[in-house]
Amino acid sequence: MTKKVQFTLDFNEDVDLHLEKNYPGITDFRILNQALDARGANRGKIPRYTYNVEILEPGEQFEAVQEVFTNVGAFKLAPLIIGGGPAGLFCALRLADFGVPSIVIERGDRAHNRMLHIAKFWRYGVFDTENNVCYGEGGAGLFSDGKLITRIKSPFVQYVMNRFVDFGAPKETAYISNPHLGSNKIRGLINQMTEYLRSKGTDVRYNTRVNRLINDGQKIIGVELNNGEKLFSDYIILATGHSAKEMYTHLHELKVEMKQKDFAVGVRIEHPRELIDQIQYGKFAGLDLGAARYRLSYEDSQTKKGTYSFCMCPGGYVLSSGTEANGIVVNGMSNYARNSRWSNAALVVSVKAGVDFESTNLLAGLDFQHAIEQKAFDVSKQNATGRELPAQTLKEFMENRISTNAAIIKTSTPSGIVKSSIRDILPSFVTKHLENALLKFDESLKGFVSDKALLIAPETRTSSPVTILRDKESLESSSHQGLYPCGEGAGHAGGITSAAVDGVKVAMSIIKKEKGFEV
Repeated sequence: MTKKVQFTLDFNEDVDLHLEKNYPGITDFRILNQALDARGANRGKIPRYTYNVEILEPGEQFEAVQEVFTNVGAFKLAPLIIGGGPAGLFCALRLADFGVPSIVIERGDRAHNRMLHIAKFWRYGVFDTENNVCYGEGGAGLFSDGKLITRIKSPFVQYVMNRFVDFGAPKETAYISNPHLGSNKIRGLINQMTEYLRSKGTDVRYNTRVNRLINDGQKIIGVELNNGEKLFSDYIILATGHSAKEMYTHLHELKVEMKQKDFAVGVRIEHPRELIDQIQYGKFAGLDLGAARYRLSYEDSQTKKGTYSFCMCPGGYVLSSGTEANGIVVNGMSNYARNSRWSNAALVVSVKAGVDFESTNLLAGLDFQHAIEQKAFDVSKQNATGRELPAQTLKEFMENRISTNAAIIKTSTPSGIVKSSIRDILPSFVTKHLENALLKFDESLKGFVSDKALLIAPETRTSSPVTILRDKESLESSSHQGLYPCGEGAGHAGGITSAAVDGVKVAMSIIKKEKGFEV
């Protein structure tokens, strides 16, 4: 039985020397978690790391958990998986583990081809409705920070981490808390994963869109593709992501049970990385601590609305990530090294279903998002080409002004920016809550409200505006047999890991239903 120990060291102390001194005779060790405590660093307190370490005594070895899969054989009709993001791919992967080939239908192209389309959009404004930051192999997860953070408790989390390692992630991904892969590594992993799926008999179809679901009363029995082909199955897994507007509308027409869901909208806030490092680390900035992170939240005592940061990308980039030619959406990402000159985070305000948008229209949340994205595009088009992202310095926003003679502000986004008033784009309740929260944030992070910081708008696709209802046990649609809502777009996940886990859960559920036993 291996032993786990915890200890805290100054950031510049050596783990090997500590273990050699305090645990003589051990043969090996591995770090399970390394958490930086930099509180007080800006006041001169030395940053410290807390380590959780597994150590080996002579004759011991690290436990290697290797799942054993039973080949249950192909289904009479292969499961149809709509969407090639984390939820869809991990659903296909888990099915393949048990010898069940499936058909994955992805409206966009392979990742490397998709990148060419996205680069044209960022640089020249040439938009492709089928290949963008949300659509294509890997889904929106391909252009995120690559954080595998999740708050869910599931036995399948470890499976997901192990599989990422199998396809090329750093080995520590399997055992450290909150691993970070970066967008550059995620792209390579997804390519390896889809090649593996194909080798196991999975039919992965790119540049193929599902135009409609085929129903027989209250049962979904197949799909019709954009080329007119019809495919049939007893299991239709809907893993389309949170931006598939046409699919939500189609589901509404079929009377698939859904309900409105809260989400959040706001901005990306971008600072020079050096400034955030200085705010967080003080005199220790620039030393071997990595790009500094922060997490902020504030609840208005009167409105009970929260304003908070999420998807913080230290040493990252702000990206244009819309799915419509006449709409602008922003998101953030970082590569594995987190070494860009900027750090950004979403800064968003909660939007309440039935309060901030009408309750009588099921899809009113989509309309709410679209109206903001359309305004952002119109502002960009009026003042530039429609490609540039509307932006305002943080000081300008707080003082409700736009400076016309300011020097050109540098930014990480490859699309460029156009100086614009954020108040002209976002609803007034959002900008008011942002303004109030920023005052509070500057109290806890002195210098956060800076004329070197940018607000780039709008961040609207924080999560799905609806939940597609499903049975808690079978995960099948509560209204339509044969339909399995899955992942973030269905309102049952939030992020790469939880979406992947949800795909695994759906795979296990349909194997149980098809074969009549649990595996």
